[in-house]
Amino acid sequence: MIRIKSQKQIEKMHEAGRLLASCHRELSKLVTPGTSTLKLDQFVENFLKAHGAKAAQKGYMGYPYATCASVNDEVCHGLPNKRALKEGDIVTIDFVVNLNGWLADSAWSYAVGNVSRKSQDLMDATKKALYKGIEQAQVGNRIGDIGHAIQTYAESKGYSIVREFIGHGIGRSIHEEPQVHHIGERNTGITLKEGMVITIEPILNAGLPHVSLTEDGWTAVTYDGSLSAQYEHTVAIMKDGPIILTEQA
Repeated sequence: MIRIKSQKQIEKMHEAGRLLASCHRELSKLVTPGTSTLKLDQFVENFLKAHGAKAAQKGYMGYPYATCASVNDEVCHGLPNKRALKEGDIVTIDFVVNLNGWLADSAWSYAVGNVSRKSQDLMDATKKALYKGIEQAQVGNRIGDIGHAIQTYAESKGYSIVREFIGHGIGRSIHEEPQVHHIGERNTGITLKEGMVITIEPILNAGLPHVSLTEDGWTAVTYDGSLSAQYEHTVAIMKDGPIILTEQA
């Protein structure tokens, strides 16, 4: 069942999203060579706690951390650890904020120091693909329009799209209906209605789209060892167009 949100409920989610965005802004200053993803995770958890919120994914289905931290060929759900980030790495930090019972979800890929042109191009294309999808999150459009826009752009730039991990509805729960695929055909799938709130979160690989799961049971990596990047926003579908609830000011 798709849960339509009221204007008041969307504003509560927007409050959570603004806090999430401010946390990402502060986090961006800390992503430097020599730091660890565990330190970044601890920062996020402490930042949210200091602002009266909590990391919604900690404990969700047994997940032990406040963030997912995925480095280089790690596609998503990377476990924060003590390993120092190196100059030229890319790291995706993904987390969900729970503020007064309402959730917001956003992931950003960060350059660690100076990165190669190949890495920067991948990150730029992934972010652009996300916004291509958001442009299609319009009342009366179909869910397939979002995936089609993302797929068309990403593949035109020579990147592949991970199929196994998709966007979703969100509200009081992390995962609600509908499912939001990042590939698709135009004019297919459910019709988008005012008050729906979804995440759009494409993952682009520099090589093949295939992934495998590591021994920790959480971390997904590219099957061929190629680089991967992800960007995600929580988006409210409104009559005057999509509102990005997790946009950085």
